Amino acid sequence: MGRAAIFLLPVPVLLAAAWGGPEVRSLRGGWRLGNGNGSVRLPAEVPGCVHTALHRRGLIQDPYYRFNDVMYRWISLDNWTYSRTFKTPFDVRKWQKINLVFEGVDTVAHILINNVTLGTTENMFNRYSFDITSVIKEVNFVEVRFLSAISYAAEQSRCHTAYSIPPACPPPVQKGECHANFIRKEQCSFSWDWGPSFPTQGIWKDVRIEAYNYYHLIYFSLTPFFVKSTQQWSLEIESIFDVVSSKPIAGLVTVNIPKLQTQQTYNVKLQPGEGSIVLLVNINKSSTVEAWWPNGHGNQTGYNVTTTFIMEAGYQIEKFSKAYFRTVELVQEPIPGSPGLSFYFRINGRPIFIKGSNWIPADSFQDRVTYDKLWLLLKSAADANMNALRVWGGGVYEQDDFYDICDELGIMIWQDFMFACALYPTDQNYLESVRAEVSHQVRRLKSHPSIILWSGNNENEAAIASDWFSIPRADREVYIKDYVLLYVKNIREIVLAEDKSRPFVASSPTNGVESVKEGWLSQNPYDTHYGDTHFYDYSSDCWNWTVYPKTRFASEYGFQSWPSFSTLEKVSSSEDWSYTSNFSLHRQHHENGNDQMLQQTGYHFKLPQTTDPIKKFKDTIYLTQVMQAQCIKTETEFYRFSQSEIIGGEGHTMGALYWQLNDIWQAPSWASLEYGGKWKLLHYFAQHFFAPLLPVAYEDKGVFYIYGVSDLHMDHKLTLKVTVHSWSSLEPVCTLAKDGVTVKAQSAVPIYKESVNDLLERCRNCTRKSCVVTFYLVGEGGLRSPTNHHFLSSLKDAVGLEKARLSAAVSQQDDIYVFDLQTTAIAPFVTLDVGSIKGRFSDNGFLMIEKKKAVVFYPWEPTSAEELEKSLTLTSLMDVA
Repeated sequence: MGRAAIFLLPVPVLLAAAWGGPEVRSLRGGWRLGNGNGSVRLPAEVPGCVHTALHRRGLIQDPYYRFNDVMYRWISLDNWTYSRTFKTPFDVRKWQKINLVFEGVDTVAHILINNVTLGTTENMFNRYSFDITSVIKEVNFVEVRFLSAISYAAEQSRCHTAYSIPPACPPPVQKGECHANFIRKEQCSFSWDWGPSFPTQGIWKDVRIEAYNYYHLIYFSLTPFFVKSTQQWSLEIESIFDVVSSKPIAGLVTVNIPKLQTQQTYNVKLQPGEGSIVLLVNINKSSTVEAWWPNGHGNQTGYNVTTTFIMEAGYQIEKFSKAYFRTVELVQEPIPGSPGLSFYFRINGRPIFIKGSNWIPADSFQDRVTYDKLWLLLKSAADANMNALRVWGGGVYEQDDFYDICDELGIMIWQDFMFACALYPTDQNYLESVRAEVSHQVRRLKSHPSIILWSGNNENEAAIASDWFSIPRADREVYIKDYVLLYVKNIREIVLAEDKSRPFVASSPTNGVESVKEGWLSQNPYDTHYGDTHFYDYSSDCWNWTVYPKTRFASEYGFQSWPSFSTLEKVSSSEDWSYTSNFSLHRQHHENGNDQMLQQTGYHFKLPQTTDPIKKFKDTIYLTQVMQAQCIKTETEFYRFSQSEIIGGEGHTMGALYWQLNDIWQAPSWASLEYGGKWKLLHYFAQHFFAPLLPVAYEDKGVFYIYGVSDLHMDHKLTLKVTVHSWSSLEPVCTLAKDGVTVKAQSAVPIYKESVNDLLERCRNCTRKSCVVTFYLVGEGGLRSPTNHHFLSSLKDAVGLEKARLSAAVSQQDDIYVFDLQTTAIAPFVTLDVGSIKGRFSDNGFLMIEKKKAVVFYPWEPTSAEELEKSLTLTSLMDVA
């Protein structure tokens, strides 16, 4: 790609711009849709897909209802055609070039206009532009003839005769389709261990006609850089044009950032073909630049930028955009007293502990993912004190709205490329398609300050290193060569050429620079001394922190739970409402998942014994959510308190991203947000375990420790309050206030230590089984941590716990509702549930150790105190019988 030379010039006389601007007409809206043999015909919306079109016309039920994922397999096996006519809204003769542009086609299709084949598409993640200058008429007929993604993937696999590329098919429990790795399409649309198989066909993004003369702007990006030597910010502005003119076109570009008193004008030249202009704008040194900070660390300031192109031929372009200033470094350096290297992010020069989760597609049908849906999910992440999400590599590169919201909320994004849990082909056609995809996505997304890392794939280094696919030793070299060819020589090469402002890792988990040293494939990508780790263990007791890896960065870990009854009710019928029903088995896509949840729950809680089947199902759902919340709390707190210490060569953990944030449908999964956005107990717990200031307790060899964990930018002198209650009384047995506790900025320090025996002795009449410890930190000016708890025994062994009578009075205050709760006894895991009324509480699943507590409900839709009171169910642990 020819880069134009850039000169900073005094502004000469402005050039006159001739001609009008381009004509751009969207072809969104009503299309016709038909299946392969013409037996099904219907109107369809674009953007959209076949499934939503059929559902909208009442030709199928909700695809998520009961067993419909399997019942509707025929839809994905058929070959569908989208078509429409349109009148050309301008005089064709006026324009040198007219394109038909598809921002996203899902996935394999022939594109025709007026019965002339324009070309084919085979990559869902690519942008396709077809020149229709010579074939467009006054009235036109466009067709997009799809081929079943399932058939195409199978055919591609069949044609790859040299050697097999595993895995061929997903495990049977996923009820999925085969050879997803042979098609550049959302990998989880062929099924996953938390989601259904709906290999959609459709025009999933905008489609439009673009007519222009001379040149047309295709990509425009702003990338900030901070030059340490001069202590000055600069902005790289890149514009990529399709230049139709046969001769170079000279002109002027003016960049204006009023808030930063910065205005510069440049002499530029556009070369024929793909012309690019790269401008380096130095920000006025006398202006104070406010940086973009992650959630919890500062503001998300952006600056309006106007870029004006005035070329000697053609028309003037005025581009309005926002510039954000932030730097990111991935630090991998030796740590004193520890083998290996660190792995943490420095944002604007400040080390940041990464707190958050992993993002999967919010729906099997992307056209149902609206701005409001994204806002609700992402705002819920920010409200739970998260500052980061990993966009996982088996889904999609998210829509622009997603990244815009993350920019606004301060949610950092670890962005995977879309390759997951598989090996992939590397034939010429495949690589060309991937190269176009990567180049398009990086150009599209690199202006977003929220994106802090590009990552080549999900778990594919580990798949080879740990030999997931039982590859004979003799054949390993072929797959290693393919791996390096795809992720290093193609993807990495393009990323580094297109974006010098962010780090790149080839995989997750990886050993980072250590993996590079070992030829990009390390012996053990799960090594705790390097890079990031993924960790899952369902059989060990999750309350036992010693089973967790003291890793540099935990980028995946988790436990499953069931979503609320109100969420399941929408897609099931009454015969499904039992833990062992066909429906419950069908919805569980993870081998033995339902049994694993019961086993893990059974370590600490009594399982429901009631003979009332619906109560038993609801109680079981409740317990799985309690178990999941408590497990991930324990594990996350372990990662947070490990950030400042090295023990046995391990530690300095600087990231905790649990698996997973959101759900793709209504089913058991690792998510903390249910399909529809309802908060599971885990999400309420996350609000506390990710709090900026938090005391964390654990036991080691009979000694009780409390650490003060802080993300705050200053040291604080605080008071630690520790209270011991016996399960049988709302009056504390004993309390202790320790003053002058220093909690250091952005670190985790031990602030309290006592043997459990001494603690029990000090609080007379206490045994491990009869008492519970709660504690919090409090300081000047209203600074206070959440109240944390530590159980001294399993709750199934607790002595003195009685069934509490809980009651709530609901009142409205402006646009929120207050639930005034009362209890007659200590109540663990008090849960308020208002069924399918959309909204969230200020707190939930809490240990109630006082007679009264006020909880706020934030509605997401209009409701009333009466409606809330009528829908309310109050549950605590002793209600499970």
